[in-house]
Amino acid sequence: MQFLNRLCLVLLWLATPLAAFAAANKNDPYLLVLRGAGNIALVVASILVVIVLLRRGHWRSIAGKLLVTLWCLPPLLMSAAHVRFELRKHAVLSVSAAEARQLGPHFMVGYSSFPEVARLAEQGLIGGVYVTRHNIRGRTIEALRAEIAALQHKRRAAGLPPLVVAADQEGGIVGHLAPPLTKVPALATLTGLAPGDQQARAEEFGRIHGRELADLGVNLNLAPVLDLKPPVRRNRLDFHTLIGQRAIAADPAVVSTIASAYVRGLEESGVGATLKHFPGIGRVRDDTHHFSASLDTPVKELEATDWLPFREVLSHSRSALMVGHVTLTAVDPDRAASHSKRVVEGIVRGKWGYQGVVMTDDLVMGAIYQNDVCRAVVEAINAGVDMLLVAYDGAQFYRVFSCALDASRQDRLDAAMLRASAARLELRSPAAQAGAVSPVGSTLGMMGMPAAPRAMARGG
Repeated sequence: MQFLNRLCLVLLWLATPLAAFAAANKNDPYLLVLRGAGNIALVVASILVVIVLLRRGHWRSIAGKLLVTLWCLPPLLMSAAHVRFELRKHAVLSVSAAEARQLGPHFMVGYSSFPEVARLAEQGLIGGVYVTRHNIRGRTIEALRAEIAALQHKRRAAGLPPLVVAADQEGGIVGHLAPPLTKVPALATLTGLAPGDQQARAEEFGRIHGRELADLGVNLNLAPVLDLKPPVRRNRLDFHTLIGQRAIAADPAVVSTIASAYVRGLEESGVGATLKHFPGIGRVRDDTHHFSASLDTPVKELEATDWLPFREVLSHSRSALMVGHVTLTAVDPDRAASHSKRVVEGIVRGKWGYQGVVMTDDLVMGAIYQNDVCRAVVEAINAGVDMLLVAYDGAQFYRVFSCALDASRQDRLDAAMLRASAARLELRSPAAQAGAVSPVGSTLGMMGMPAAPRAMARGG
């Protein structure tokens, strides 16, 4: 019995810093699973530990006093973290209408609480929402459809443009609303077909996704993936990117053919596509969900390979472009492409002439969030990024928006960039795009980018 008592005390000493850390960082995305019931359990456990230690007389010794004191910390630290979160949330919800309408259109947020996201939508604090599997877990698809319709109704009542409503339906291993939506095979499964069959099947996949998403009220699909299939096996620590399973092919021409057809199918159904993840993560071994990552390939080599599908599909569609959190070292070694002016304005806007919507990958990913997220937010807006995505943990919206708000009040945001971005978003809004027809085969894409040379379609 004495051995067990000592063992329990040792375990309590070891658990103390873990409990304190979890309590102080209760709002961190990595601790999302502890929110709600997990936080309550931690507080209750801390109180019970203190009561047991006191009843067993551990308060009499110096070590016992210290242990009791340390186990009093988790509830206090959690309370302090909660107060900080609520103060930041209150500050965001209290912004003026002018500030909300200037910054809000640039944010797309994932959500769990409908009343909370409805308030953000009504106040103009967001320009889009992202729906995923937790929005349908334990619910019917009809309930989500009604929820999206209610959000759009609130926007109309507030005199605001419709929300961009996005989902992540790539096919294969990434189909966050399937089931109940149709589970479509990965586009990579089409590579063994003849070119004509590839296009027909890919277009049909796009139509399936487009019809079902449009019926739900979703107007933007975060697909297709245009990263080239990695030539070698990725890092064993890559648990989430899994680009080898999501990429279409290693041949740029094949990727262009299949992706273009898929996008046509989507657009015919009234749903926009999002090409990802520029500048390409097929060559990158580290998983940006958790770690910073670099793409060290020379620009000329990327232009001749990895970037061909992006330019080809952008030139013949109304697609948006998602920029990933990988650092393109040959262009800007000091920051990820998602908030690099040299990449977004220098290459995408300047060199390519693309004037469509550019959005970031999820800012809650470790490559950004675990570094200086405020710097990334400000630099992304000043680089000409139009929409900042906060998907995995929607509660982080308040922190991310606060970064932009503080920068705006300190005149650290580029006003010209904000105006140009607002114009692009207005043209790309669901209402503006409702009657648009995909300009396949035209010499000028709907997003204003010159058509890519024909050699690009062949991967030459």
